[in-house]
Amino acid sequence: MTSLQIHRGRSEMMAHSSQRSAAYSSQKVHSAAASRVTSTSHEQGHKMALQHSFAKGLGARRSVQVRTCPECGRSADYSAPGYWCWHQFDGAVKQLGGSSSAQTQHSTIMTRDIQRARETLQYASNLVRGRAYQLEVNKKVEEHLRHWRNMNKDGMLYGPEFTIKLRSHTVWEKSNIQFACTIQAWPRPTVCWYKNMVPIEGLPNDGKYKIENRFGIHTLEILDCQLEDTGQYSICAINAQGENASYASLVVKRYRGDLGEDYITPGYVFDFPLFVPSGVMVDIHLLNKFDVTFATEGQTLSLGCNIVLHPPTKLYQPEVLWFLNGKQLHPDKWVNMVWSEGQATLTLSHVNKEDEGLYTLRAQAGRRWEKHSAYVFVRDAELTGNPGAPLDVEYSEVNKDYIIISWKQPSDNGGSTIIGYFIDKREVGTDHWLQCNDTPVKFARYPITGLVEGRSYEFRVRAVNRCGISHPSRVSAPIASMDPSDKMKNVSIAPWTGQIIVTEEEPEEGRIPGAPTDLRILEATKNYIVLAWKPPEFRGNEGVMYFVEKCAAGSTSWCRINDELPLKSPRLALFDLEEGKSYAFRIRACNSNGVGTPSDVIEHASVGDRLEVPAPPGEILTSRNTGSSAIIWWEPTPTTSELVGYYIDAKLSGSDHWEPCHNKPVMSTRFAVHGLHEGQTYTFRVKAVNAAGLSDYSPESESITILPAISAPSSPHGIVILESVKDSMVLGWKAPRATGGLDVTGYYVDYQMMKNTHEGPWQEANLKPIAERMFRVMDLKENSDYRFRVRAVNMAGVGPPSDISDCITCEEWTLAVPGPPYSLQTQEARRDSVVLLWHMPVYVGRSPVTGYYVDKCEADKVNDYLQWQAVNEVTVKSRFLKVTGLVEGRSYVFRVRAENRAGVGKASEMTDAVLAETRPGTKDLVVDVDDDGHVYMIFEGDQLPPDSKLLWSKNYEDPLDPSRVDIETKGNKTKVVFKGLDENDLGVYSCLVSGTDGVSSSYNLDEDELKRLLEKSYNKKHPVVPLLSKLQLEVLDEGQVRFWIQAEKLSAQSKGGFVLNDSEVHDDNRIKTNCDPKTGIVEMIVTELKPEDEGTYTVQIQDGRAKNEATLVLIEDDFKNLLKESAFHRAEYLRKQGPHFVEYLSWEVMSDCNVILKSKVANTKKDTIIVWYKDEREVQGDIQHDEQSGVCTFHVPQLAKKDAGLYRMSLWDDRGKDSSTLEVTEEAFDAMMKEICRISAISATPLKLQSTEEGIKLYSFVTYYPEELKVSWTFRNEKLASKDKIRSGIMSNQLWLQINEPTEKDQGKYALELFDGKEKHMREMDLTGDVFQEAYQEFQRLKQAAIAERNRARVTGGLPDVVTIQKGKTVNLRCNIWGDPVPEVTWFRNEREISSDNHVVLSYDKGKHASFIINKIETEDSGKYSISVKNKYGSETGDVTVSVYIPLEEEHGQEDED
Repeated sequence: MTSLQIHRGRSEMMAHSSQRSAAYSSQKVHSAAASRVTSTSHEQGHKMALQHSFAKGLGARRSVQVRTCPECGRSADYSAPGYWCWHQFDGAVKQLGGSSSAQTQHSTIMTRDIQRARETLQYASNLVRGRAYQLEVNKKVEEHLRHWRNMNKDGMLYGPEFTIKLRSHTVWEKSNIQFACTIQAWPRPTVCWYKNMVPIEGLPNDGKYKIENRFGIHTLEILDCQLEDTGQYSICAINAQGENASYASLVVKRYRGDLGEDYITPGYVFDFPLFVPSGVMVDIHLLNKFDVTFATEGQTLSLGCNIVLHPPTKLYQPEVLWFLNGKQLHPDKWVNMVWSEGQATLTLSHVNKEDEGLYTLRAQAGRRWEKHSAYVFVRDAELTGNPGAPLDVEYSEVNKDYIIISWKQPSDNGGSTIIGYFIDKREVGTDHWLQCNDTPVKFARYPITGLVEGRSYEFRVRAVNRCGISHPSRVSAPIASMDPSDKMKNVSIAPWTGQIIVTEEEPEEGRIPGAPTDLRILEATKNYIVLAWKPPEFRGNEGVMYFVEKCAAGSTSWCRINDELPLKSPRLALFDLEEGKSYAFRIRACNSNGVGTPSDVIEHASVGDRLEVPAPPGEILTSRNTGSSAIIWWEPTPTTSELVGYYIDAKLSGSDHWEPCHNKPVMSTRFAVHGLHEGQTYTFRVKAVNAAGLSDYSPESESITILPAISAPSSPHGIVILESVKDSMVLGWKAPRATGGLDVTGYYVDYQMMKNTHEGPWQEANLKPIAERMFRVMDLKENSDYRFRVRAVNMAGVGPPSDISDCITCEEWTLAVPGPPYSLQTQEARRDSVVLLWHMPVYVGRSPVTGYYVDKCEADKVNDYLQWQAVNEVTVKSRFLKVTGLVEGRSYVFRVRAENRAGVGKASEMTDAVLAETRPGTKDLVVDVDDDGHVYMIFEGDQLPPDSKLLWSKNYEDPLDPSRVDIETKGNKTKVVFKGLDENDLGVYSCLVSGTDGVSSSYNLDEDELKRLLEKSYNKKHPVVPLLSKLQLEVLDEGQVRFWIQAEKLSAQSKGGFVLNDSEVHDDNRIKTNCDPKTGIVEMIVTELKPEDEGTYTVQIQDGRAKNEATLVLIEDDFKNLLKESAFHRAEYLRKQGPHFVEYLSWEVMSDCNVILKSKVANTKKDTIIVWYKDEREVQGDIQHDEQSGVCTFHVPQLAKKDAGLYRMSLWDDRGKDSSTLEVTEEAFDAMMKEICRISAISATPLKLQSTEEGIKLYSFVTYYPEELKVSWTFRNEKLASKDKIRSGIMSNQLWLQINEPTEKDQGKYALELFDGKEKHMREMDLTGDVFQEAYQEFQRLKQAAIAERNRARVTGGLPDVVTIQKGKTVNLRCNIWGDPVPEVTWFRNEREISSDNHVVLSYDKGKHASFIINKIETEDSGKYSISVKNKYGSETGDVTVSVYIPLEEEHGQEDED
């Protein structure tokens, strides 16, 4: 125990003592107080003494004075003043210990009340003084603990703690509620809110939930509470140090004035049953119980059961508990339990194999309880060839840097041996899985290393075989990788029990711990070894840690495994050891004072699997259970070490494929295998499982056929009186609903005489069982009352008696109408019909029965007589009727009434409910004719019960006459063959399967059917080869003529031949005949048809006894046309031997309105010459030939009249020649132009708008504009004519309309009409509103800009760019000026303004001409001269460069002077 735990124990002990002291000090002192001094006072004295000893031990560090109480033998420190140990002995109080003066007093018994009162008063005063002393001690303890927490780094981390937990609430509907709690933890925890174990974050919110966290106060606010908000709410907090949760319930009530039945909210499960009125004994019944269920991994599964209480108790809910394999289930993220409207439901949201097992529902109401159990089987998710997923991933060892996980192997290996397993891990809160092992491990336990201390992880396992990897197992529960000693710090200390012994020895300081003890190997495999030991007995005043040392076999050298970091917990897993090698291990304990002596050594610890694969189980015994299950027993495996359980496999008889019967190991050696098929034979085998693997299979069991367990039949029901006379009565009844797996062999009838209320003894009416469900009870007394009961019997025994009938008086019936029919049966239930049978009434009345009426009613409306409907309006003479017009999926009951001359009699007892449905596997009678012409009927049953028989009957009564039919039955198939079918065989034939509830099929052989079958029989006896076609002909590609006919089917021995004009045709070089049995085709091919082949053609076919023939007449025009067609195909064949046209010349207009002439040729080669001609002249142009596709094209761009003419394309080579012509004149040319116009019109773009300085322009572009395309414009659906105001035109491929100087009147809808010769194509624009205004504003802007451009000042010409002139000459430059108003003119020289003088003369003439004259120009006058003109619309500058040069003579003269 750590020092922190000791201090916590002391603190709790002192707090407990303080509370007890305060309680005693508050008591009043009176004369009877002495009687309250009991053993409680004695315990209190011990506690106070111990507190004093702790205080001295923590403070002064001195020895405590320990004395032993002579009464109880306990030790404590009694040196503190005022501490006593009290005992009550013979009604007196004796003071033991205490102060020195008190030790010598009171040695005798004090019996007077005054003395007792004084002692009680003294005791109370001592308690008051003791409490003050205790407060001082508590203060010192808290200071010491606070100092210790600050010094201990590990104490800074702690798991979540709820200082204020959630509180349950009950609220009214539509109100708001808030759950609040306070959590303390470090590091800061992750918090999640749940409703009924489902995260609230995953629920539909819509602002209903508000979750907040302010300074550690977590709140969940639920707005507008509704009834469905009732449930359990929880908050879960988790960090690296652990996790914690708090729970609370919310009940939402609806105000209804007085409480009614709706007071209990549906779906809410109370934690305790509601009030049951005293004196009321409630019976509890379970209805609609869940059955054995099969599910697949990943599905959602619900189990439910209706719970009925009798008598119904208002506002009472029974206690409902669910169990899996005997272990109670609780709601979590996988399991949801609901109680709603008398039904308990368990829902598994995501089924895994861990959920397989025996589920039990236990419902209790007061002292009464009922339970129901059924097995749930979970199949592996389909993954062909891959093994099933492992299951039950758990932790067997947890430490700070490793976790050992274990799992169970799957039952299904996918058809091949499981190689091993992969283990995946992920940190809690992430979705990223990491594989822990590179190679599969075979052992079902594995250590996971490389973990980060303090973090939480989840694990899953996948199985591997040669085909692939299984689905992953269910994710394990989260686990934190922590040292076990650190985990103890987060565990709350239990309240102090007082069992602390304080010795007189002084605490030792500076002591080195002793040797650890009990060193052992917990687990050893090929991959790791786990060592465990106990701490040393002598370890000083500090905590200890450990070093582990190992020594290889044959060596004396010890090496320390964890030299850098000692262990805190007494357990270690060792990895990376050599398999098969032996090691020795020992442990040393250490503390701050040093390392202790080593522990005892474990010798010869070899690395390898200590756990062996279990031995196979023993012999298997099987037994019948139900029609879909069997009971299996087996001898257990002798290997019991760490046995996980057993797996059972099954296979069908005659098959080698084994299937697992379940997917979760079972520990019992008895198991009920479900999901089997009745009537099938199975063999079973068993294998055992432990962590090392799966055992070999047990010996195979003996084969067992799945049949229901044999039992006596259930009780008959529906007793009815069929006739009554003076001394006897005839009874009828219905067969038992359950036959016990065997046919009912008979019935026993008992009767009882009733005299007033006195019941006579029961007497047997028959000593031998009767086969029919009707019996006449004899020797009765007239006018006496009797009651009856019936029992059924089969080979298993006599069943229970039926319900006792009502009292019936034995008296003569004198009714004129007949009695009720009896023994009603139903057969041939289909989705819309059923056949009803009955027996004639025993009592027929005063005249014979003339017919019957049948009534029907839906099963759930039988009590409403208005719901009964007559099936037949006219009586039926027979005692059977096929009732039609039923609604599929509904259940019906029927009854029958007999009629005679006097009227209609009493209705029979109604039948049991019959569901209108066609059961799976239902087969009807098959009626056909065999090859010999015999008519037969066949019935084949589906999954017939054992020992059942196939019974034929005619009109549901008479057995078939052996003189007219032969019956052959084999297995589940029976066949009836008519010996000579005629009118005597008319009737309804039916075949009934005995031992079933009316499984049968029937066939009505009426006159029409008789006629059809006789005709078919005749055709079978006189067979004709059936034909699929008439005699036909076709001309083949090479000009041959083929005559052919096809039969439905021909045998290999069939023959076929042709006859021409009564002469048989024989094969020669020109004619070939053939008969193909596979296709049924008989044909004749004539290579070259000649005039002498005219006439009548006949084909004759013979196949065994069957024959047939067909004729075709070819004369006159028919033959001449055939002859021409044959010659044409022959010529075409010869043409195609060389280069030829596959498609002749044609034309096509492309999207760009260009025309191409095209054809397709074939059988060309490189030497093939292709030439195009127009009007018999060879033409050149854009000619292309695609050799791969054979397409040849000739492009005619922008077709015009000049392109009209006769086009021809020729191709030839050494194999032959072919040509094709195309006339492009008149009609063809017009058609081309119309197509060009159409494509051009279609290509017109939508009208666009453009503003100009003159007005608004509408325009559209076409791909190509032909002259034949008629263009017109409309405004407001009226055609526009070109005028000054509006002009239109065509420019290249642009069609435009110009609106000059537009006004408001020009607003409206404009349209462009394009007529291609056949139809109009319109393009429209609505020039109104914003569109017009924007265009008009742009027009105004452009207009003003144009005016400004026209009138702005500018230099229009006259100035040269460069002027070169001789010095002394005169320069005269003149330029034209334009501008309105007249612009201003300014001259510049080298960017400086100049003015007119005698040397430079500037002139400006009437605003049109500006001149520039330099007289006697000098070299200094050289430079750049500019003229700038400017008016209000703009300005412009003209530049001229003047260069002055000196003549050569003058230049030389100057040089001479120089």
